[in-house]
Amino acid sequence: MNSLAAPPQTLENRFFQFGLIRRIDRWLNVMPHPSLVVEISPDHVAAARCGTFRGAIDACAMEPLQVATVMPSPVESNITQPDGVRSALRAVLNRIPDRNAPIALLVPDAVVRVFILPFESLPRRAEEALPVLRWRLKKSVPFDVDETMVSWMRQAGPQGNLEVVTAVARKSIVREYEQIVEGLGGRAVIVLSSTLAALPLLEEHGATMLARISGKTLTTVIVKGSNLCVYRATEMLAEADILEPQSVLEEVFPAIAYYQDTWGGSIDRVRLAGFSGRHREFAGELESELRVPVASLAQAGSAHGLNSTAGEMVGQNLDALVGWMLNDGA
Repeated sequence: MNSLAAPPQTLENRFFQFGLIRRIDRWLNVMPHPSLVVEISPDHVAAARCGTFRGAIDACAMEPLQVATVMPSPVESNITQPDGVRSALRAVLNRIPDRNAPIALLVPDAVVRVFILPFESLPRRAEEALPVLRWRLKKSVPFDVDETMVSWMRQAGPQGNLEVVTAVARKSIVREYEQIVEGLGGRAVIVLSSTLAALPLLEEHGATMLARISGKTLTTVIVKGSNLCVYRATEMLAEADILEPQSVLEEVFPAIAYYQDTWGGSIDRVRLAGFSGRHREFAGELESELRVPVASLAQAGSAHGLNSTAGEMVGQNLDALVGWMLNDGA
């Protein structure tokens, strides 16, 4: 795995210091595991403190945000009402013990672009690999790659070839979220996107597709064994409460087709997150069309060993906090 080229205290070295899912090699060789995790999403601010044992959460709090308080974007300013976000975070942290501990900060998926890049080879030394990755990303991101944070992880592709899972975000956008935390005396030592944080909840066998919606962002992920095979984040026309199931099907079909063409197999199951009261409606439509079992993320294999608090959190769209805990956030 690759450490980022910057010294330990720089922003780059704190970005995405996270094993993609528990069974995948750690994203970095050495990383902190704050037991206090904070999520800032388009519709809520939440925090949790991990318990002593894996699968347990000692404390959790959540505060809703007004519409358009946070407007996720990889390019434009995200936090339109900083005072509103700061007030919600203050209320949340006041209900969490040891609120001044180091923080793992989860940001919306739209902030972070994730790419699965094929390579014939990539230098092992971070200071040599980073310029190569920036050059490959130059035409793929809507901002200057020199103004970004980049983190990456190697994996074996479908034919045993080298693939590099690469995450990239604009520094100025991530700083907006960090500054909210810092304004309350907090310190974010890790920053990662919410869906990547939630992946440890998925099954460790077969091929699993996760369709997760937060705000208007639908993120489609397919994992198989130790590989991230597909990652797509799309801005939908509406949020889950008024979204048509057909529009979700139209978004996940290309991901499934790509997986079948590239990996030569079919998915074994689908997990849904973020659809709340409409979960059964979406699950029924997807199961009918895809001909595979479809269930909520709360019913995934890793969710079975959670304590009651953590289990309830998954069903309340706080799955990213729980996923962080399962990645040894404790």
